[in-house]
Amino acid sequence: MLRIAVPNKGSLSETASEMLLEAGYTGRRDPRALSVRDERNDVEFFYLRPRDIATYVGSGALDVGITGRDLLIDSRSAANEIASLDFGASTFRFAGPPGAFADLAALAGKRVATSYPALVGDFLARNGVQVQIVSLDGAVESAVKLGVADAVADVVSTGSTLRAQGLEIFGPVILDSTAVLISTKSDLPGITVLQRRLQGVLVARQYVLVDYDVPLALLEAATRVTPGIESPTISPLHDPEWVAVRAMVPRADTNHVMDELYQIGARAILVSAIHAARI
Repeated sequence: MLRIAVPNKGSLSETASEMLLEAGYTGRRDPRALSVRDERNDVEFFYLRPRDIATYVGSGALDVGITGRDLLIDSRSAANEIASLDFGASTFRFAGPPGAFADLAALAGKRVATSYPALVGDFLARNGVQVQIVSLDGAVESAVKLGVADAVADVVSTGSTLRAQGLEIFGPVILDSTAVLISTKSDLPGITVLQRRLQGVLVARQYVLVDYDVPLALLEAATRVTPGIESPTISPLHDPEWVAVRAMVPRADTNHVMDELYQIGARAILVSAIHAARI
């Protein structure tokens, strides 16, 4: 039975659980449950703190897990990233008082507060900058104002939280993180199935099906707009001068594609959601 670690709380938890449900696995009905057995799929889920998942998977206690790339790197676990899951995106940057730090080298000998000491420490070491790491469990934005640190290294989205604390971003990006699937045993058959199913969920979320009718004379122009993943499906209609076309297109491009098809001469343009896929 495949043993899978799932985040039990935090920004990754809800989306991870939703993806697993969409992938055909059984979820937990009681949010306090620590584990759930899915006999039909021959898996058992363990709901753990996101920060602990890499440690459990890296030790071999669990076969595979969903966590953040940042947490995986910070844990220095033996687990490896085997797939990106494209949610929970975050960017790590340095921040300090306005004008205090022109570049990364200016941090030398300073105190840097972070909730990710290993990740930040390793990044600075690779760049030849020695600092004193101040390890905090969250809310690092206040560290400079309270005199605990000279600068901080933290997750940045818009930067508004840092600016509210009188800080400005400087230096290079430390890490672009996202949710990832991790394991030390990526060749297990169950992991291959899990990875394929989750990839199918990602495809279903990122693409839609577009169906339309188009005059045969305009088919080449229309299929340049909707080339599909490999090739569009072309079907004859009762009128020999027209054909029906079906193709997958990126969800974000849906309305632009529909507008362009209509301008070319396509009609009866329909868009359908994809609930599952294998590409």
